[in-house]
Amino acid sequence: MAQTLDHGGVDTAAASQARSTRGRASKPTLPPEARRLVPVESQETRPKTPSSPVGMSPDIDEFLADIRSEKRLSVNTLVAYGNDLRQFRGYLDRQGIKDWDTDAATVLNFVAWLKDQAYAPASLARKLAATRTFFAFLVRRGTLRSDPAARIGTPRVGPFTPRTLTTEEIHRLLLAPTGRHTVEALRDQAMFELLASTGMRVSEVVSLDVGDIDVASGTVKCMGRGGRARTLPIDARVLAPLQTYLQRGRLLLAREPGSSALFLNHRGDRLTRQGFWLVLKGYAKDAGIAGTLTPHTLRHSFAAQLIGGGALLREVQQRLGHASISTTQMYRQNPPATTLPGAPGGHLTIVR
Repeated sequence: MAQTLDHGGVDTAAASQARSTRGRASKPTLPPEARRLVPVESQETRPKTPSSPVGMSPDIDEFLADIRSEKRLSVNTLVAYGNDLRQFRGYLDRQGIKDWDTDAATVLNFVAWLKDQAYAPASLARKLAATRTFFAFLVRRGTLRSDPAARIGTPRVGPFTPRTLTTEEIHRLLLAPTGRHTVEALRDQAMFELLASTGMRVSEVVSLDVGDIDVASGTVKCMGRGGRARTLPIDARVLAPLQTYLQRGRLLLAREPGSSALFLNHRGDRLTRQGFWLVLKGYAKDAGIAGTLTPHTLRHSFAAQLIGGGALLREVQQRLGHASISTTQMYRQNPPATTLPGAPGGHLTIVR
């Protein structure tokens, strides 16, 4: 049951009981100021246990291990391929097909089913690419004699128009954690403010270590795709919730004194991308934001605000860590209707 905080504190009995429980678990003694907050186990960050092994297959695991060693794919791509193939395996199971020896018609029916689920063309293309690569692996390994997806065309992918939030929606989302007086809420406010004001990828945010934040210079160092590091300025308004989380919230979430991860879950482990998404989903509901909201939506919104404020395209590319400026150009097609107060425009300083 979540403990509520009144202006940063809890009633004496609740705090005493929580400290007693932690003591029985041999948790290190915390300084008095840290005991004002009681960590709670958040529904948003608790992983859900699958109800059944539908979609699981050792063949998929072997395939992922094979392409991990043979191809230079990012961890995110490997995770996406695994999810796509387990989804396909689950579809085959529901059709009563117990092995991989299927035909092109079944693959096409799977694609049609995905379309009925309203997947975007880009997602359809990736799922089909994963399926093709997997079938080619099975043929190469001798599990199948022919590839049922070899002659299936790739879905046409039109220009991508990223979803962005309005100024009002961003404000509501950033305020949402203040309505939950918990340790996790201190973390969540710091995360959302940091992501919304820097445009970092969620994978970059959850990979941050405490040492990557330089409060004195007001900068954060993050590691982007391809091992490209960049140092970004942190807005002054973001430093306050970050320092509050570091000085109060993180002390209670950390289970190991030597943990370097900046953002921790209720178990004291580094928060994952999936955990971040679940947290965001809960706050989006609290903020009354309709439609699908993903962590990348905040990144898109940040970029669109910069472009709308007059920032140079090359500077936005550097800020976002895009390898190619063509990726950044899509934001010119989707300028924001309104600009956040204080949003940077014109010249944008990139810290090296």
